Amino acid sequence: MRKTILIGLCLLLSQTLLFGQVKVVFIVNMVSSFKLSNPNLFLAGDFNNWNPADSSWKIQTNKDGKYQLVKRLPKGNYDFKVTRGSWGTVECSASGHDIANRTINVLNDTAIAIDIEGWKDDHPAEQKKHTASPNVNIISEKFDIPQLGRQRRIWIYLPADYARSHKKYPVIYMHDGQNLFDDYISGYGEWGIDEILDKLPAKEESIVVGIDHGGEYRITEYDPYDSKYGKGRGDDYVDFLVNNLKPYIDKNYRTKKDVKHTTIAGSSMGGLISMYAILKYPNIFGNAGVFSPAFWIAPDIYQFAQQKILPANARIYFVCGDIEDKTMVSDMQKMADIIQAKGIDENNMPTVIMQGEKHNEKQWNKDFPVFYSWLIRGY
Repeated sequence: MRKTILIGLCLLLSQTLLFGQVKVVFIVNMVSSFKLSNPNLFLAGDFNNWNPADSSWKIQTNKDGKYQLVKRLPKGNYDFKVTRGSWGTVECSASGHDIANRTINVLNDTAIAIDIEGWKDDHPAEQKKHTASPNVNIISEKFDIPQLGRQRRIWIYLPADYARSHKKYPVIYMHDGQNLFDDYISGYGEWGIDEILDKLPAKEESIVVGIDHGGEYRITEYDPYDSKYGKGRGDDYVDFLVNNLKPYIDKNYRTKKDVKHTTIAGSSMGGLISMYAILKYPNIFGNAGVFSPAFWIAPDIYQFAQQKILPANARIYFVCGDIEDKTMVSDMQKMADIIQAKGIDENNMPTVIMQGEKHNEKQWNKDFPVFYSWLIRGY
């Protein structure tokens, strides 16, 4: 009898999982002619971590010669674009301009028709301008990361009065340095951290250190655990911040070195590694800005959080948009609940859900001033 019951439960579970998904047929009706090579088409979206060359999302040609891909997806909202295997070959307008993400709301079995007007690599690159303020400098283009055996560009934002004052300043360490200050080298737009801080009065100033991500190594460097993307190197990366970069910054700049005035912050994979950093080194990082954290890729971090003991005065700011991903809000709330259960004061751990916001730099530009205001109130 027990065996029969178990089989029945398994069948019920499999049916529940199956019926919770719907069939989506992506059909490319019109494809702009390929001026350059590579006719392979892929879908990249929030359903596959925006991987522009995901073989499981390659669009095949059917018997009629049309591009078609059949998938089963959970009901919900999705953003995506079509690429030819990289972001340099992403679809665009007929004139070569960037287009908004395609957005679909999947409720039932459906077919999605796609017309592609042009490809980015068929047009001259748009002229981008440097937008970093005079207060932003590059410490090094090739700062050694001995734990990873790699080098990385390091940015620093110094307050406007730094050169003519003798003050010491709090420090915020942030990931994805390419996207913090300068639109010219950003992949998806910039946060505008420098423009935000330039407007603040002297008494609210901070130093911000930006560490470039490692491109193809980004996911594994910001993940402390192994995943389908490779061996996690997050421990090595965080150890570099604590044992190499922070000592260098404290030695060469006027900083407030104590834990209360040291913050770690980032978004997506950067949000994940920021959460891990404050859990592993609560005696170094007193505050964390956890923006749209990619906890989905590293579920072991929940157990790690349950095992760690945080100081009562630890401060963590959680924030995400409500239409980023189907599990973003629940994943973030799960972590917030674990941390709050440790006795952290709710004023030291706000959890903010931004209405109508997606997973992008535009949202984080909106989030940062509120986060920063909260941060300096605790100094």
